[in-house]
Amino acid sequence: MASDRPTLPPVQLHTDAELARDALATPLLARAVRLARWAGPETRVGAGGELIDGQLAAAAEALGLAADEDGAAYASEAWRVAVDTGLVEVEDTDFDASDGARDAAREGDGDEESEAVGTVTAGENLALLTGGGAPRDVLGVWLDGLDVVFADATAPVIDDLAEAIDEDGEIDFELLDWNPEEEAEFLEGVLGNLYLLTVSEAGAGDGPVPLPALAASMIVPDDMGEPTDDVLEQVSEAMMRLDDQFRLLEPIGLVEYQPVDEALMAEEGEEPAPPVDEEDVTRYGMVRLTPLGLYGVRARMLEAGVDAPAVGDLAGKGADALLDGIAHYPLTAARAETAGWLAGRDAVTAARELLAAARGADAGSPLRRLHCQQTLALVGAEAEPAVREVLDDAELGGLARVWLAERGAADIPAPPESMIFWLAIDTIAAQLDSDGDLEELQELVESLTGRHSGFFEAAWRVEHPATAEVLEAMGRLHRDKPSAKEARKAAFKARSRQGA
Repeated sequence: MASDRPTLPPVQLHTDAELARDALATPLLARAVRLARWAGPETRVGAGGELIDGQLAAAAEALGLAADEDGAAYASEAWRVAVDTGLVEVEDTDFDASDGARDAAREGDGDEESEAVGTVTAGENLALLTGGGAPRDVLGVWLDGLDVVFADATAPVIDDLAEAIDEDGEIDFELLDWNPEEEAEFLEGVLGNLYLLTVSEAGAGDGPVPLPALAASMIVPDDMGEPTDDVLEQVSEAMMRLDDQFRLLEPIGLVEYQPVDEALMAEEGEEPAPPVDEEDVTRYGMVRLTPLGLYGVRARMLEAGVDAPAVGDLAGKGADALLDGIAHYPLTAARAETAGWLAGRDAVTAARELLAAARGADAGSPLRRLHCQQTLALVGAEAEPAVREVLDDAELGGLARVWLAERGAADIPAPPESMIFWLAIDTIAAQLDSDGDLEELQELVESLTGRHSGFFEAAWRVEHPATAEVLEAMGRLHRDKPSAKEARKAAFKARSRQGA
């Protein structure tokens, strides 16, 4: 009965303006901007666009990091982001030196100045970040920066890299025991799981997720009971890799990260220090996606072809797209989406569009009508003229009467008996399709049968495409055994009638 559902629950993102401000405030992008503004015609770079050693110290000083032992590394990272995001442009330099002198410089001989093979100028994207560019433009630059950091996070350890260069100067990945595609896929999967935990109603929400749980979500099979020692070792190794990766991803603003307590780490052959509190899972690392991180991970998912909806996606679409789109949204997200859709729309016109979109005999139509009724509740009393127009409609007349009665409207015509039973079948069909609370559904079923004597004798005759399925479900759900038996008999009659 259920229609196709989105891969992920919808995410409620901050506005583009808020996210752009967050992006500009991230430590790494802010440093990249400072270096792009600091650089000039006298700035010299190497063959790969990197700052030469002497200029790296000056760059660290420009960032106020000269006294920091990692200042040069921070400056190098920020410079690479500046180059790869178009904040600066690298240009070849015409040297007066002979070709032989240049070749010597590239081989590492000669003085520091001759090692430089290019200069830099301001890139076009710098003006977007410093001259009031549109929020989407700012976020585009930030996403490019995220790509740079993601590539760094999935790169092999640099100490191993030097040992894996073959005689042609190419990286031999087999020597590294490292597969770049698998490494990237693993980190994408981790971020995807973290995203799902954040946007799911029963997930972590805005709270942090323990690193062991996140690593286990990628390693431990769903059907495994007690993890084996081998699996636990894989989880531990994944945790340590993720610890390094999240430390890199935090400065670009993707995550807030509390690293693994270094006291828990031990050199090979040593025993790790015992935790102060063995139940204190926070010592093993805690991570959460920031609002900017939610935006970034979703953007990467969309680029990969994943269906990752966001609240507000349906605001400019028709009522049919709205009712189909929110069919399986969590309640909070559905309300936010419908409120956004209604904003700026005339109440009567919106109500007519919703009621027209709710019609149909397809499998998804009962849930559309349920969401139509819930959306009309947000429209308010102004929708009454449009609602009264469908009082005689076989599919919509029942919900129209319910809507009017809930608002205390006068002159509501009594429904024919056939409409009462049709609405009952339609309502249960919608609840079955929405995967709602089982106990609430049982109460609905028992309430309907309790209010109407001879319910099942009348229900199997209802001209509704879901009649047989609903009666079968009532037979499973009803806690009164004689009533459940009646429901099953009625379902058989409905099946026979449909096949006749």
